[in-house]
Amino acid sequence: MASLGLEAEQEPLLGDRTTGSREWDILETEDHYKSRWRSIRILYLTMFLSSVGFSIVIMSIWPYLQKIDQTADASFLGWVIASFSLGQMVASPVFGLWSNYRPRKEPLIISLSISVAANCLYAYVHVPASHNKYYMLVARGLVGFGAASTDEVQVPQGNIDQVAVVATNIVFFVILFIFALFETIVTPLTMDMYAWTREQAVLYDGIILAALGVEALIIFMGIKLLSKKIGERAILLGGFIVVWVGFFILLPWGNHFPKIQWEDLHNTSIPNTTFGEIIITLWKSPKEDHNEGPTGCPIGQAWCFYTPMIHLAQFLTSAVLIGIGYPSCNVMSYTLYSKILGPKPQGVYMGWLTASGSAARILGPVFISQVYTSWGPRWAFSLVCGIVMLTIILLGVVYRRLVAFSVRHGRIQE
Repeated sequence: MASLGLEAEQEPLLGDRTTGSREWDILETEDHYKSRWRSIRILYLTMFLSSVGFSIVIMSIWPYLQKIDQTADASFLGWVIASFSLGQMVASPVFGLWSNYRPRKEPLIISLSISVAANCLYAYVHVPASHNKYYMLVARGLVGFGAASTDEVQVPQGNIDQVAVVATNIVFFVILFIFALFETIVTPLTMDMYAWTREQAVLYDGIILAALGVEALIIFMGIKLLSKKIGERAILLGGFIVVWVGFFILLPWGNHFPKIQWEDLHNTSIPNTTFGEIIITLWKSPKEDHNEGPTGCPIGQAWCFYTPMIHLAQFLTSAVLIGIGYPSCNVMSYTLYSKILGPKPQGVYMGWLTASGSAARILGPVFISQVYTSWGPRWAFSLVCGIVMLTIILLGVVYRRLVAFSVRHGRIQE
């Protein structure tokens, strides 16, 4: 059983693609095969451009939100980021049902039109005189609504291991939950811990995430070779262990504390100052105060006074480890899930996977923003470590059931 499972993990996901093979003749002709791969490459390009746009926006949401509405705090940031996935989760079944009865170009054109309009609204949420943060909330929700995908698949057949399906959906939920909360908190965290200005946070965090993107690309290329040697399940389990270590390193330690924002207020007050000092203060204030604003950990967050700062070396080391673990878990969960479902059409089950991912991207930002604002990074990342550890235990329990459909219903019977 173990040898069959490992052999199934090492076989191509789409089966034997050599011309004249039994699977080639049954599934599709050579023309259909080439046409399908043209569509896949177009999809690759579309997803790449979409991800680039998403990455640009996600880094600037927090500074943008602070600039357009001074009443917005980090907890509201979580709702703004979650609104994207909420819109996506609501729209996905609508567009999916639409595409079953009408030409698939129709929902695609409508979704793209909604995305363009929603991004234009997002660009101008600073114009209204009040309630700007709610306009941003609506804009991000509409962007997510327009980003809903329409998969060209139907209902699956066959006796599928439902335990493995449910377990893989839970695993996938945790993977995207972790990524969503990390990308949400990275900007507020670095601004609080290192007293970075809004401009510095957007620039430096953007560079960090770009480096993690390059790291993920290398991981994706290496995983294919590694999976042939140790199998997908082992990579998935190892990826979660690396993620756990990354968040454990991110826990605050030591006796150094972050800079408090109210120190800036004391520094900019000018009682008993000379005329020359007043002139210097007025000269510097347009550049420093109005553009950059106060820096450091906000006085409204009580944990800033007693929680040690996360050193930059800690943060960078953690980011590198999470950048290794996340892409490993992400690609392996997709691969295992598809193999568990088998060669039949996978529409409904893939819809469940999309729903679990959307739910994770809704709950992750809300969870981390609420816990981080109220209790600080120590509680927030400790809870994340607990969630990852429970997922590792789950993987250990269902490890033997995460095998390909062909093993469970094909080769064993033969």
